[in-house]
Amino acid sequence: MAKKDKDALRGEQGFNSYYENVFGERWSTLKEALLKEAEPVPYCLDPSLRTYYLDSASILAAFSLPLKGAEDILDLCAAPGGKTLVLASLMDEGAKLTSNERSFERKMRLSKVCEEHIPQKIQENLTITCSDGALWCKTKSECFDRILLDAPCSSERHVLNDKKYLDMWSPARVKTLSIEQWALLSSAWRLLKKGGYLVYSTCALAPAENDMVVQRLFKKFDDARVLSLDDEQYKECRNDTGKIQLCSKNLVLPDTEKTEFGYHVLPDVNGGAGPIYFSVIRKAE
Repeated sequence: MAKKDKDALRGEQGFNSYYENVFGERWSTLKEALLKEAEPVPYCLDPSLRTYYLDSASILAAFSLPLKGAEDILDLCAAPGGKTLVLASLMDEGAKLTSNERSFERKMRLSKVCEEHIPQKIQENLTITCSDGALWCKTKSECFDRILLDAPCSSERHVLNDKKYLDMWSPARVKTLSIEQWALLSSAWRLLKKGGYLVYSTCALAPAENDMVVQRLFKKFDDARVLSLDDEQYKECRNDTGKIQLCSKNLVLPDTEKTEFGYHVLPDVNGGAGPIYFSVIRKAE
């Protein structure tokens, strides 16, 4: 391939071309929404503690993990800690929550967020760890009945708003991250108990990091079942909506767009919230 053609696939030009191919005519309005600063919303577990601010789409992704009856919960890629706060606020009394982060620096930030925003009584059931979640399956198996995997991703909103990262962008970034995401998802699946629920989530726009990663799970494991938010089985073990309304001051969660294996929240139609992709998956008994 000529150098001119290679350059066209990289940087801002390549970025726009890639996502215009994904979203078609919608890309211009979606890009405009991504360039605007997202408005975070308050989330507070206890009036005596500090309020945490995060994207309402992130709250929705964590909220989509059905926690009713869960005893052992894992947030596999937990930093900076917003989704851990949501899980902590919704899980049953006495349930145990493990929040893991592979980066020591980010793990320290996660620890500080949990210390400042989670009541002491709940912290007693919280364990924070620091290791590579993709390797957990080498030493553990079927030990959690609920798992949230908010995987590292392209984070296109961040890329678009940072010239340094935009100039460095190439399709190889998406491919590299999708490989990393699959390693994490396949590990998480082996850690999930039979009958358990897993939510795979990213803040990516690219299908290669979203539906296509989940699709690999269904091709490799015949005990995976994707769930719709409307499924009765899902509703029966859904979180207590009263709790989330209390914690977030009656927050209105954003609308979702159905994909083949999950849901997408996109900022051009949600007042700036997102992007967030999530898929709810159950391991058969």
